[in-house]
Amino acid sequence: MTSTTDQSHLDAFYADVAAYDLQPLWTQTSDLLPPSPCPSAVPWLWRWETLRALVERASRLVPIERGGERRVLALANPGLHGLPYATPTLWGAMQIVGPGESAPAHRHTAAAIRFVLEGEGLWTTVDGDACEMRTGDLVLTPSWAFHDHTNHGSVPMVWFDGLDLPLVKALDAVFFEPYKDRLQPVEAKNASESRVAGRALLARGTQVGHDGSPLLVYRWPETDRALDALLAQDGGTVASIEFTNPTTGGPVLPTIGCAMHRLRSTTVTTPWRKTGSSVFVVHRGSGVTVAGSAVLRWSRGDMFVVPSWCPTYHASLEDSDLFELSDEPVLRALRLYREEAVPDARDAAELWSSAVSG
Repeated sequence: MTSTTDQSHLDAFYADVAAYDLQPLWTQTSDLLPPSPCPSAVPWLWRWETLRALVERASRLVPIERGGERRVLALANPGLHGLPYATPTLWGAMQIVGPGESAPAHRHTAAAIRFVLEGEGLWTTVDGDACEMRTGDLVLTPSWAFHDHTNHGSVPMVWFDGLDLPLVKALDAVFFEPYKDRLQPVEAKNASESRVAGRALLARGTQVGHDGSPLLVYRWPETDRALDALLAQDGGTVASIEFTNPTTGGPVLPTIGCAMHRLRSTTVTTPWRKTGSSVFVVHRGSGVTVAGSAVLRWSRGDMFVVPSWCPTYHASLEDSDLFELSDEPVLRALRLYREEAVPDARDAAELWSSAVSG
């Protein structure tokens, strides 16, 4: 039993420790070293109908010049206390560029990807290479590459933005630089596609590397064919591909992983969890995802978050395609990646049955 005198000495000691900007480890070990990840982000879903309506209002009310060069609505995970981040390591957002508009050129150390949701006629120029963007395409903006967007078409172009900005900011490594002119000179069109030979899409998990891809655009028709080929080859109902650096088999960017999952109608995936977080974008179809205790019902265009080490299951109500943005390359590079089947799969299957029928 601690005496009153001992307690007063201990209180004085803790006060002196705090005053000197120190903290005793023995009072917080369980918080610093929990037995498994305790993510601050929560499973969450943003509806396409609401997102599309809001970004359309932004295009009318906020000219690009008033939108800080980019007219973007960022996904703000409710678990992150107001930060404009989808997860602690990933930025997710919707961007719109209207007909005849140009978003000026700049560069930053945060790497970015664009997954096209709607529209046609827009080109993203990356270090002089004008890359045409079409629905379903994946377009890369590597770290510190100048890039701008110009819509030559007659309709708005809307896409999903994915960046490693929260990670880069946490590392105090954010740099930003505007281009000397409003737009870059176009030196070539779709040049990266002409330069890169060989296969750019490999079965997910085939190889792991750490170099950024020299291919800047991954076309939807090729993705579509690769998914169908895997389904035909395996005779299954789920196919997953990883977008890769075609010269190494590694991720498209050192800090960002991109994948596409195809689920045949009424498919239920294996219950799974992994370290690292993901943002999913529904390219096609509808279904249900159970992430932990959250039941997320999704359809085309919806976006949702799965935090680290969160038991996750997908069930498709029709043929569906899910684009996935993840921080998996970082976890693998740091030897922190871990994945496993959820131990109690029977209960998970029952939960899925209830979620789908509901």
